[in-house]
Amino acid sequence: MRPAASYNARLSEWAAAMNDLPRLVLKSGHDRRVRSGAPWVFANEVAMTDEVRRLEPGSLARLALPGGRLFALVHVNPHALIVARVLTRNTDAVVDATFYQRRIERAASLRERFLPGGCYRLIHGEGDGLPGLVIDRYGDTCVVQPNSAGMDRQLEPILDGLRRALAPEAIVVRADGHGRTLEGLAQRPVEVRGQVTPPVEIDEDGVRLLADPLTGQKTGWFFDQRPNRLLVRNAARGQRVLDLYSYAGGFALQALAGGATHVHAVDRSGPALTLAREAAALNGTAERLETTTGDVFETVGALTAAKQRYELVVCDPPPFARVKKDLPAARRGYRKLARAAAGVATADGLLAIASCSHHVSTDELAGAAFQGIRDAGRSARLLFTGGAGPDHPLHPALPENRYLSFLFFSLD
Repeated sequence: MRPAASYNARLSEWAAAMNDLPRLVLKSGHDRRVRSGAPWVFANEVAMTDEVRRLEPGSLARLALPGGRLFALVHVNPHALIVARVLTRNTDAVVDATFYQRRIERAASLRERFLPGGCYRLIHGEGDGLPGLVIDRYGDTCVVQPNSAGMDRQLEPILDGLRRALAPEAIVVRADGHGRTLEGLAQRPVEVRGQVTPPVEIDEDGVRLLADPLTGQKTGWFFDQRPNRLLVRNAARGQRVLDLYSYAGGFALQALAGGATHVHAVDRSGPALTLAREAAALNGTAERLETTTGDVFETVGALTAAKQRYELVVCDPPPFARVKKDLPAARRGYRKLARAAAGVATADGLLAIASCSHHVSTDELAGAAFQGIRDAGRSARLLFTGGAGPDHPLHPALPENRYLSFLFFSLD
C-alpha cells in the first residue's frame, strides 16, 4: 500500500500543476461540435490569445466552454489546424504514466477478446482515447508512433505506461509518420528500447507472417486488413490468385493457406517480397508462390500481353489521396487500377480492391472501381463491403477515423 504521506504529497503536486495549466476557451457559438463528442478542436473555434500562441506544442491545457465552465483536458498545438485534442472529459484527471497505463490496459483487454495472441493494433489514436498515438503489438515487441505534438511531448510517460501494462521485451519508436508533418514535428530516426532482431513473426489466424518493425512501412505491418485477408483466404481454394501491392504478402499468404493453386505477388519493394517468400517457406507453401518486384501497372500490362489470367485479383495500393486536393487524381487512379485488374481476371473471376485514404469514401471507391471494370468491357456485382478490424476502433464523432474501404466484386 502506498504510504499516506507520499500519496498526499503527490496530490499536492498535482493540485499545484493543475492550477498552473493554461486555459483554452471556445468561442461563443463554436462549442456545439465539441459538446457533441468531437475529439478535435480547430483553430477557428477557440480564442487564440497571446497566452495560447505562446504555448509549447503538445502542452496540456484545460478546455473551457464559452461561459467559462471547464469541459476537458486537451493537448494543445497552437501552430496546427487541429489546435487541441481531447484526452479526457474528467478535468480532475492526472495525465501521467498511470493514466497511459490504464488506457493501454483497457485497449489490450478489448483486443484479446476478439484477437487473442498478442498481435494487433494496440492503440488506434482517438478510437482508444489517446489522440495522435499509434501502438502496434507484435507479441513481445511494441512499435510506438507519436504522431501528434501532445503524444510526442508525452513520449516518456507513454513508454513508462506501456512497460507497466505489458512489460514488452522491446519497444520501437517510429517518429517518422506522415501525420507528424501536419503537426510541425520533425522526422526522427528509429529508436529501439530493448532488444529486437527483425523480422518478427506474427500469427494471423494460424498463418505465420513476417514483419520488419525497424525499416518496414508504417510500423512494419498492416493489421487493418486482417478480416479482409480472411475473406480472400476463404475464396481462394483451387484458384490462381494475383496479389497486387502485396507488400510482405499478407493477402498472398492467406490465399495460399486457403488452398490457392498458385499466387503471384507483385510489389515495388524487394525486401518486402523477400519477407513474403520467407514466410511462405515457414508455412510450407513456398512452391506455390511467385513474386515480381516492380511497378504494378507495368507488370499487369505484361501479364495481359502474355494472356495470363487469374480467378482472384487483389489490389491493396498505398493511399492515392493523402490530402483532399488529391481526390480527383485518386478517383482516376482507382479507376485505372480496376480496369487493369479486371483485364487479367477470368470470365467468372473475383476482384478485391481497397483504399486506405479517409478522403476517398467507400461510395467513391465503388464508383471509380465500377467505372474501371466497365472500361475493361466487364460488368460486376458487389459482394462485400468492409473496413478495418476490431483492433482499429472508430471514434463515432470523427469520420476521419474511417479510412479503410475494402470492396469485393464478382465479375461477369
